[in-house]
Order: sequence, then C-alpha cells, then structure tokens
Amino acid sequence: MITSLGKFAAERRRWVVIAALLFTLVAGVWGTQVFGAITGGAGFDDPNSESTRADKVLAGPLGRQQTDVVVLYHSSDQRVEDPGFATKVRAAVDAVPREDLTRLDSYWSTGNSSDFISKDGHSTYVALQFKASDDQDRVKALQKIEDRFKVPDLDVSFGGVTAMTEQVNALTGKDIGRAEMLSVPLLLLLLVLIFRSAIAALLPLATGTVVALGSFTVLRVITYFVQISSSVINVITILGLGLAIDYALFMVSRFREELASGTPLDLAVQRTTASAGRTVAFSGLAVAISFASLTLFPSRFLSSMGYAAVSVVAFAVLSSLTVLPALLRIIGHRVNSGRIPMPWGRGQATARPETEGRWYRTAKLVMRRPALITAGAVALLLALGTPFLGVNWARPGDWVLPSSSDARVVTRQLGTEFNHDPNKVVTAVVEFGGAADAAKPALDAYAQRLDAVPGVSDAAVTATQDNTARITMRYAMDPMSSEANTMVHDLRAQTPPDGAEALFTGMPASRVDIVNMIGTRLPWMALFVAVISSLVLFLAFGSVTIPLKSVVLNLLSLTAAFGAIKWIFQDGHLHGLLGFTPIGAIDANFPVLIVAIAFGLAMDYEVFLLSRIKESHDRGASHEESIAIGLQRTGGIITSAALLLIVVVCGFLTSSIAFMQMIGVGLVIAIAVDATLVRAIMVPATMRLLGRWAWWAPRPLAALWQRFNLSHTEEPVTGSPDRTEVAV
Repeated sequence: MITSLGKFAAERRRWVVIAALLFTLVAGVWGTQVFGAITGGAGFDDPNSESTRADKVLAGPLGRQQTDVVVLYHSSDQRVEDPGFATKVRAAVDAVPREDLTRLDSYWSTGNSSDFISKDGHSTYVALQFKASDDQDRVKALQKIEDRFKVPDLDVSFGGVTAMTEQVNALTGKDIGRAEMLSVPLLLLLLVLIFRSAIAALLPLATGTVVALGSFTVLRVITYFVQISSSVINVITILGLGLAIDYALFMVSRFREELASGTPLDLAVQRTTASAGRTVAFSGLAVAISFASLTLFPSRFLSSMGYAAVSVVAFAVLSSLTVLPALLRIIGHRVNSGRIPMPWGRGQATARPETEGRWYRTAKLVMRRPALITAGAVALLLALGTPFLGVNWARPGDWVLPSSSDARVVTRQLGTEFNHDPNKVVTAVVEFGGAADAAKPALDAYAQRLDAVPGVSDAAVTATQDNTARITMRYAMDPMSSEANTMVHDLRAQTPPDGAEALFTGMPASRVDIVNMIGTRLPWMALFVAVISSLVLFLAFGSVTIPLKSVVLNLLSLTAAFGAIKWIFQDGHLHGLLGFTPIGAIDANFPVLIVAIAFGLAMDYEVFLLSRIKESHDRGASHEESIAIGLQRTGGIITSAALLLIVVVCGFLTSSIAFMQMIGVGLVIAIAVDATLVRAIMVPATMRLLGRWAWWAPRPLAALWQRFNLSHTEEPVTGSPDRTEVAV
C-alpha cells in the first residue's frame, strides 16, 4: 500500500503539489484561527477527583468561595486612605459592570483594613469572583471589564487563577511565533550543511512548513469534536514541524542514495517510498501510539494532547508519503543541484564504501566489548537519573509565568505585604443525608477539628443549603510545598459528622488530586505504550526479542532527562540562564508528556536504524556486519535528524512559560542521549550480545509474519548498495 501511495503521488505529482499549496493557503487563513476556537481552557484537573466534585457542588446554589481575580493597586507616594488614592480607586471599582460577577470585595465594601490594606499602607486589592464555571469563560468575562479597573498614576496588576490563565494564553501565541522565527533560518542552514545542496535542503523545510501550518487546520477541525486545552498548541505545532523535517530527511537521503546507485528516476521514487516510506509509516505509528496513551488520562490537558498529537502525526506521515514523493519526482536529479562547496569532507554526493566510515568503525569497536559497554552505559544513565528520586510534584499555577508577569507580582506582594492572600483558601463541602442546619453542632465541631490541623486557620462554616454545607479555611504556606501536601492529607483524614461526606477543594487539594491521577494512570500508560509499541516492532521486523530490547533501552534513555529536569527546575540550577524562578517542585504532567513524546521519538530512530540493519541481514551479511553497515548507513542521518529536531525543540526553551521550558529541556536531553549513547553505543552492543536471537520469533508467529508478507526488503536495490551519503 505504501509503495502504491508513493507511485500514485509521483504519477499525479502536479495535482498533489497543487493540492498541497491550496491546503497550505487555507491553513494559513482558516487554520490559524484555532487560537480563537479553543474554548476548553487549560483543563489540568481530573474531572472525577474529589476537588472537582467539590467544585461542581459549589457551582450550584451553595456558591464558590474561590477568588478568581485579584486586582492590586499600589502607589509609592500615596497611602490607601489618601483622597487621591481612595477616590480614584473607588470611582473605578464602582463603575465596573456587575452582570458577570457574583462577588466584588474591597476595603471600601467590607471595611476590613487588616486584610485589604498592605502593612505599609501603600497597596490594596479588589477580589473578584465570576459567575462562569469554565476558566475560559471567566477569562472572557475578565477581558470585558479589565480596562475599567485601571487608574491613572497608580500601579495596577492582575493576579489570581483567571488572570494567570489570560496571561498564559497571551504568551502562547507569541511563543510560537518567536520559536518559528528563530528556528526556521537555523534549520535551513543546518539542512544545507547536511545535504551540501540548496535544493535538497529546501525539501524537508517545504514539507515541514506544510505540516506546521496544516497542524493548525487539524487542531481547528478537532475543536469541533473535542475540547482542546489552550496549552496544547505550543507542543503540537512545534512537534509537527520537527517530525515532518525528520521524516523528510529520511526520505530525501534514501532518494539520493538510490540515484547515486544508478536507479532510474521513477524506480528511485518508488523504492524510496517502499523503503524509507515504510520506515516513516512504522515510525509514525510508533509515535502516534505513544501519544495515544495520553487519552488514558481523564484530564482535558493530557487527553486533548493525545487526540491532537495523534492527528498531527498522522498528517505528518501522510504528507511525507504523498507531497514529498511528488516533489522528489518533479525535482528528480536536480535534487543534487545548488552544490555548496564546504571546506571539510567530501560532501554527501560522494559515495564511499560502507566499511570505511566512522560509524562502521564505531560499531565494530563497540562490539568488541559489548557486555562491558552495555553495563557501563546502563550505570551512567541510572546515575544521571538519581536526582529524580527526590522529586516534589506541583500542578500548573502562576509559577509557570515569568517572575515579572502581573500574576507573579500579585502573588509575591500578597504573600509578603499583606496579612492574608485571598487566593489561599481551602474549601470543604459537607454533604448530609438530611438537612445541614439540623446538624449544626456537629458541623461546628467538625470545623473546629479542621481548624486544629497544622497550617489551617480561621476554619468556619460559611454557608448551608439544603443538605450541604460549606466550610472555608485559610492557609499561608506555598500551595506547591510538601507542607501543603501534608495539610491536605491531614484535612481529609479528619472524620466528618456521622452520615456525612466531606469533599475538599482549593489549589493544594487539586494539586494532590492531579498527582494521584497521574500516579495511578502512569503505570497503565507505560504498559500500553510498551505492549502496543512491541506489537508494531514485531510487525516491522518479525522478532519478539527486538521489541523487548527496544522498550528497555528507550526507557533507560529517559532517565537522564528526568534527573536533569529535577536538578534544574526543582533545585534551581541554571535558573538565571533559562530565566525562571524555581519553586522547589516540578509539574506532575511533565513525566507523562516526556514519556509520550520522547519514547515515540526514540522509537522513530530505533525503527530507522533497525530497518537498515535488517536490510543488510536479509541480503546475506553476517550478524555483526549487518549491525555495522546499518549504523554506517543511518548514524549520520540519525545524528542530523536529532540535531534538527533539537533545534525545533529549542523553541520551547525560548518560551516565557516555565512548563514549556521543562518540556524543552527534557526533550533536548532525551533526544541527544538517545541519538548518541543509545543508538550509536547501546544498540550495537546489545544487538551483538543477542546474536542470532535478535531476530527470533516463535515459529507460529514467524510463519504468520511471513504469510502476510511483512518482510522489510520488498525487492533488492540495483547498482551498488554499499554506499552512504550522509557525512554529518
């Protein structure tokens, strides 16, 4: 089927290219409107968790007690009570429309100076609560009235969960534009250095552009069926561009290899699609499976990431198997045109015997001491991952923003200059079998027990409605700290009144619930990825040993990334270079995303390397020789692909959002380790240790694999196959 698809694209090349151009135009106009089409909000919480269930009850007649926005007013030369300060702020606040608000509290409406006026008397705040239950709806409500709060000659800052969400949304679009503006010129330069040809260099970039813009269209279509988290766009568009360039690099390199061996043009396109295209298809399937595992998580952020990523990966594979073969057929032998002389090397157009390359020699060297090298590499990776053992988990909050952002400034000032931060509230919803008012003595006693929990203050019954009651508590510690985690567990350990159930919500409680959700689902995700990826690798290579080896090596390659993330973002190393403020924790969503993305990319390189080893093995080369030839054929391409993908992923490092920086650092390290230590060292060593058992499968499975003609080599390549063109 893959061969037929490539043949069709080559024969209908002009129509395919025209269709691709029209699609790209539509994507640039209609698809880029996806930013306004996203209504799902961030969606980090588990909809079935205790805190979310409590939020649903509070969204009814009982009422939420959470502050959505804190508008902070500050003057360095006026005090809050001064007429020049008070008159301006009161006039602005009184003019704010109330139709979208359930609560607007200030010093002037409550008379509570101890909470609403700073210790130095130069700052005050207004606390808002919106009627809307969805965070994006609250963002829209804030945007309608935000300008009404601004006062001349006073510093006005907006904090709280809703303001934080608005500020993250605003930075998301800017980050994507900045990342692509910085990465595309560098990608073009690297592609020229890799191919030594301007024409060949433009092909991966052209395909990548189609996929990058097409990703917006894919996401826009998905929004009609599934609510997409606002945090998904950065990850998906950058990865779509990276995968498309990776796949195009594989295809273009194989096409040039076929031409160098004397294969006629039409046959070269077909064989490129049949060989490299097959690799792209299996690689894409492996990557899609990794992303599909995200749908096992109930949170909107992770599940929508899974749906969107699978769709974008499928689009990247389809583009590589249609648009690229059409372009290759149109360009033909001109793929080597635009030769750019380099002061080093012989260039990629010059074929050389595979037994003379440095990757061949590296493989031979590694296979002399395979057991020692494997043990040393495993020990190194495990050592690099040891810092991760002391990890402290967080949930996304205003800490993901730059320290200069409004939300961070407000949180910092509320914590240091005021007696109480209105955002630091934990709420308990107590549900009785009968009327709540009838159980008032027991309810008050329960509130007293909650008030005695270390870290809790001012616990009191603040509302009753039918059979439910609301108890509101204050706390002072960082909601992401281990102390806050202990506080939540202690609160939930208190026995509620007889016949009642208590549900706790608030930032510390939702953080505990998110960590529990990820902790319970992560093993199932790992099992799903391991089993399905193993099945894909069996279909690709007809071996049950290769999948087991690949899964273990790919998981090992992640340990260094996990250790580095903890060392950098939790412990605070390199925070000045990356421009973030450490909070002593890392986001609990991080390991899930890194496992899904990095594991899929590792499978990408694994399939590409093993495909060439399998080709040499099927053509009669000895086991050791096929390993060395396979690495020689692919080592440069894998290194080049990893370098290009790292450049794309570095777009995360330019992000203003710490969560995206975590993903960027983790992926850069995981890709670098996988493309060097794992692919160049551990794969040859472990393949040598496995020997002939590397390609083993039980006889019934082997017969089934042969019956369905899943053999990698569809037909021998004419001309001289013992050549390589990648010099990087």
